[in-house]
Amino acid sequence: MNTTYIPESAMAIAAHPDDIEYSCAGTLARWAKAGARISLVLCTSGDVGIADPGMTRARATEIREAEARAAAEIIGASEIIFLREPDGMLVATLELRKKLVREIRRFRPEVVVTGDPTIVWAGKDYINHPDHRAAALAALDATFPAAGQPNLFEELADEGLTAHKPRKVYVTVWEAGEVFVAIDETIQNKVDALRAHASQMTNGDPEPMIREWAAATAAGKEMGYAEAFRVVTLEDDDTWAKLHAKPDETL
Repeated sequence: MNTTYIPESAMAIAAHPDDIEYSCAGTLARWAKAGARISLVLCTSGDVGIADPGMTRARATEIREAEARAAAEIIGASEIIFLREPDGMLVATLELRKKLVREIRRFRPEVVVTGDPTIVWAGKDYINHPDHRAAALAALDATFPAAGQPNLFEELADEGLTAHKPRKVYVTVWEAGEVFVAIDETIQNKVDALRAHASQMTNGDPEPMIREWAAATAAGKEMGYAEAFRVVTLEDDDTWAKLHAKPDETL
């Protein structure tokens, strides 16, 4: 299904700087251009992701967070949050789930975007990074049911954070997508956001590869470039409208 749906707000949750850019930056940029508030949450800062001689984890954190902030600006995100969990050792613990519930209840996104924790084998030349799987699992468990249950992590209420159940979850997929978002107008934002991660672009300019991937995803779908998702609707349209109607609106 091709979609022109635009949420009022969206939160993307991923493991590392550049994960969002590879997977869903075109969609987020499209939503941002249409007026949506966009939050990016990174579980780690990619602090083991620069293998240069003499590089320290502290310095790598500085570099990669700066790159991520520059990319977030290109995407049009209103904020970027770093949870600073250890890179390469991410685990979907209850503590990580609570951290993500805190962010969801604070930002109150209509949509949460994250990865698919079930993907292990990703083609003949890649095994999906364990951090990717851990971040996706923690994100899904935080989104549903945890964030919407007021008696779970109820201590967050002391921070003024009340339960919030997002409307939809967009899960990024590489194959077997069900919902396709046209990114013809934001493919360059996606490319430029990836270019902002200069420390990771050791194999050259990412533009040809990104355009090839996005064109292949869009093939046969009346769009030039696309990103693919599996979408779960947690609140139907009528329920969402009733729960989030403004006081002066008549339903």
